[in-house]
Amino acid sequence: MQELIEKLNAEDKETSLGALRELKKLADKGDIKLPEKTVYTNNHVHTKYSFSPYSPVKAVWMAVNAGLSTVGIMDHDAINGAQEFIEAGKIMGIATTIGFEIRTDWSDTALKGKRINNPDQLSNAYICAHGIPHQNIGKADEFLSGIRSARHKRNRRMVDNINRLSECMGIQINYDKDVLPLSLSHLGGGVTERHLLFALTKKMIDKYGKGEELLGVLKDKLNITPGQKQTEYLSDDNNDMYEYDLLNVLKSSFIKDIYIDADSTEAAPIKEAVAFIKSIGALPSYCYLGDVGKSPTGDKKEQKFEDDYLEEVISECKNIGFDALAYMPTRNTTQQLERVMELGRKYVFMQISGEDINQPRQSFICAKLSEPMYAHLTDSTWALVGHEISATKDISNGMFADGIKLTPGELNRRIQTYMKIGLAAK
Repeated sequence: MQELIEKLNAEDKETSLGALRELKKLADKGDIKLPEKTVYTNNHVHTKYSFSPYSPVKAVWMAVNAGLSTVGIMDHDAINGAQEFIEAGKIMGIATTIGFEIRTDWSDTALKGKRINNPDQLSNAYICAHGIPHQNIGKADEFLSGIRSARHKRNRRMVDNINRLSECMGIQINYDKDVLPLSLSHLGGGVTERHLLFALTKKMIDKYGKGEELLGVLKDKLNITPGQKQTEYLSDDNNDMYEYDLLNVLKSSFIKDIYIDADSTEAAPIKEAVAFIKSIGALPSYCYLGDVGKSPTGDKKEQKFEDDYLEEVISECKNIGFDALAYMPTRNTTQQLERVMELGRKYVFMQISGEDINQPRQSFICAKLSEPMYAHLTDSTWALVGHEISATKDISNGMFADGIKLTPGELNRRIQTYMKIGLAAK
């Protein structure tokens, strides 16, 4: 069985899907016990097509083993894992949704010059396209291919910045030889800042090993003192997540020194991006981050984002034409979540949740979804499933395809209608 599980991460999708079919047969015979499905859902799982330990097939397997009832793929600048993700969901009998995440330029809005939800760049924000109709996967990839091309150019310049920082260790990384092989760029995958720093991570471990010597290098050569939990992780030679733990330390410490702003060839003007997403029948969604205290993944520093002017952000999103707000309940306080939910209701947005999965320590489960105050997020997830099914049959059948300005009551009725479509396909 373990050999089959390892094959789930194979780059060749026929190999990974074949292994999944064999695992499903074992489960059907009772040789593998899978958990019962729960109320939990997750609409924001990254795969190896951006940065993640999981192929699209392995991501579905992990979701099933976590007891999720639905799971959604969400890769940076990429949609090319969607087809195998959909197929894996059919094999395992779990509802799926597909989408992509991109950076966007807000310079032509009222938020110009402000920090929105991007830790590294002003007038710039991450947004998601949710529920892409399957017949438009190719159109989405065509749009994203230009973004990926521009990002490669910026990535090469950021590698130069990394090499200036790592010169004190006698370590240099090469974009073509060290970074690209860590990605699926040759298959239409995105290459992120995490890939750049992961290449450095691997070279540091190769040179210094795991444990005290590497911790000493962090402190003495790079002037980095990890926190208590991170120090515990990096002191453990037998830690099988060591690379990801070191990556988190480097990302939280180095990103400000290596980051180069994305220009408009990579970060699409927000109004154009939203118009494109709507044109392919998907739902443009603003990703609320909120001021960050202690980072749950250890890769972000304490930082202020959009909370001081959140209503201005939400109002501008409405003016631009967004259909939905997305947020990740485990990343925010109850007070933050109550506020963003209230504003979502005030400005009549569909509300979508998802836990941003890109590392092995992260749980696919958001426990807060079992609390009554977040029950609407489960309903909206099934409505998203229903939207994707309907719009795949005919794009004009999508949730917001008619362009009608909805009242809160009308939006709720529409969510209930599409939720029934989604649940009927279980």
